[in-house]
Amino acid sequence: MPRILIVGGGYAGFYTAWKLEKHLRKGEAEVTIVDPLPYMTYQPFLPEVAAGEIEARHVIVGLRRHLKKTRVVTAKVTGIDHANKVATITPAVGAPWQEEYDQIVVTAGAVSRTFPIPGIAENAIGLKTIEEAVAIRDRILTNFDRAANLPPGPERERLLTVVVVGGGFAGIEVFAEMRALASSLLKDYPQLTFEETHFHLIEAMGRIMPEVSLKTSEWVLKDLAKRGANVHLDTQVKGAVDGNVELSTGEVIPTDLIVWTAGVMANPTVVRGSDLPVEERGRIRTRPDLRVGTDEEIVEGAWAAGDISAVPDLTGKGVGGYCVPNAQHAVRQAKLLAKNLTAVLRGELPSEYIHHNLGAVAGLGLYDGVFQSGNFALKGFIAWLAHRGYHGMAMPSWERKWRVIGDWWHNFWLSRDNVSLQAVQNPRYVFEEFAARPRPAQPAAAPAEPAIDPKTVEAEKVGKAPASTSAPAN
Repeated sequence: MPRILIVGGGYAGFYTAWKLEKHLRKGEAEVTIVDPLPYMTYQPFLPEVAAGEIEARHVIVGLRRHLKKTRVVTAKVTGIDHANKVATITPAVGAPWQEEYDQIVVTAGAVSRTFPIPGIAENAIGLKTIEEAVAIRDRILTNFDRAANLPPGPERERLLTVVVVGGGFAGIEVFAEMRALASSLLKDYPQLTFEETHFHLIEAMGRIMPEVSLKTSEWVLKDLAKRGANVHLDTQVKGAVDGNVELSTGEVIPTDLIVWTAGVMANPTVVRGSDLPVEERGRIRTRPDLRVGTDEEIVEGAWAAGDISAVPDLTGKGVGGYCVPNAQHAVRQAKLLAKNLTAVLRGELPSEYIHHNLGAVAGLGLYDGVFQSGNFALKGFIAWLAHRGYHGMAMPSWERKWRVIGDWWHNFWLSRDNVSLQAVQNPRYVFEEFAARPRPAQPAAAPAEPAIDPKTVEAEKVGKAPASTSAPAN
């Protein structure tokens, strides 16, 4: 039967496999999905994970649990030779192997895009994975614990200072959520004051959140300012060595937490390791029907969707004529891709992807948010409800929905569970500290000298041999 290989288990990859299981008849095709991680992460919830509002495991979707008819391979795809329809699969343990396929679906997503700024690679952290969101949360909580033991001064304020680079939706959401988290923590730390907590967002452009209107973005700036957050527009980061963030304005901000959200790029490991056509921004050239290729040429047997693909936006509203890399497009493209792939296997024609943006919604901390659809905007508590309602329903599967909704319900009555688990990143520290170890080998003892005869010593003093104590032999 035809072999379908899905490269990447994020939004687009998971939804493609999920829908193929519904569309394909028994025995019609064999589906394999390959990803280094055994789960899909619902990224719109990462800011709430970083703020301690949702349990980390509840915003990921286990591939093996929810894909019952799909072969799941936990490994990387490090090469795609489409001319011969073979992909190189590289596991974390064991030797790589060649996986043959008839149809390939490339949905490997995107990674954080950085620039060669001194100190960023060594000191900053992104917000693309669940592990990063958890680490951000634990760093904030741990730094509050450490700061509470220090006297007022520069070192204490450095621990209580957070810098976010990038003023898009992801940057603004995590910035606002962390600011809200820090404010809520102060009641548990009477030694610390609000004035000692500093939150800075650095944006190279002259405005934030290009997905919403200028009027709405200005409202967000005022709302953040009321909560003691500082936004630096038309400002670039020049360096971040040893946690000292140097700005193009000449200002230097000492901090222990730098969150980088300044853009994404198509997964370079997959793009550079394939022979599929790539456009100038490093994304796979994709037709409106989600087959790889151009209007003039189709690459048979190859499909792409999500952040790694350059899909034309037929509504005419896309940046540069292409769909913007976000979850809204990735999920809808995947659903159509599953239908189109099934149609092609059955000798039918695929449909073109066209989706009018439903709007943009962002959470700005508990009970605060913003929503924009065309010229219509909501702000504050109503927008926050819209944010939770939309993403709560968009979370895949009812099993995951109930877990997330349960977190919100419990936190409403019991408040956040603000305990740092940073030590989990080194879980053996207690065991190692007290574990019994073999004693080091002792050096070999020197041979004992013969005992000294007192009579011999006395004879040497008088210059004669000691008298024999035994009779001479005859």
